[in-house]
Amino acid sequence: MKFLRRGESTTTSDTSVTDAGAAATVEEKAVTLGKGKPTPKRREAEARRRGPVAPAPKTSKEARARRKSLAGSKEDRKSSSSERRAQVQDRRARMLAGEEQFLLPRDKGPVKGYVRDIVDARRNLLGLFMPLALVLILSMILSPALQAIVTLGMLVMMLFMIIEGIVLGRIVNNRVRERFPNATDSSFSLGWYSFVRASQIRRMRAPKPRVKAGDSV
Repeated sequence: MKFLRRGESTTTSDTSVTDAGAAATVEEKAVTLGKGKPTPKRREAEARRRGPVAPAPKTSKEARARRKSLAGSKEDRKSSSSERRAQVQDRRARMLAGEEQFLLPRDKGPVKGYVRDIVDARRNLLGLFMPLALVLILSMILSPALQAIVTLGMLVMMLFMIIEGIVLGRIVNNRVRERFPNATDSSFSLGWYSFVRASQIRRMRAPKPRVKAGDSV
């Protein structure tokens, strides 16, 4: 009798487990059937939210009309263009003021700022090259007989520019190596940067000079 009772209890437990598994299977099928189709992709969902895509314009007139409608009214275009101009002017003003985040890549870093201070504190003959070159060219146009003299003067000026550029490059490199011993800029790049800076007219230099001519840096 014990064996029969034990068998009966085992059969009862097996039957309950089987019934639970069947119920779970039915529930999974119900969930799957209720879903009906796979989840749409993100791109498809966004496209459905945006609505149908408008057909391409057939004529140039339709294209202009569509661009005009997308651009908004005349007042909106004027306000947006004025905002863009204001932003550009603000970025340029900050760049000229020397704010680091608005500088060009060639001007960023404390090393380049120090080089600019060295150049701006000196009175360089390189800055006079452009005005003198314009004067010599105008004089040659007004008086062709002075062509030989003007050509000789230009050659002399170029010789002085080369000499001063070499001297300035050595001064800048020596002082940068003393101030920033771990600087990775090459000697040629620092020399060329200082040469280009010195050859510009002081008022036209960008960023604007932070020191006056004759100041100690």
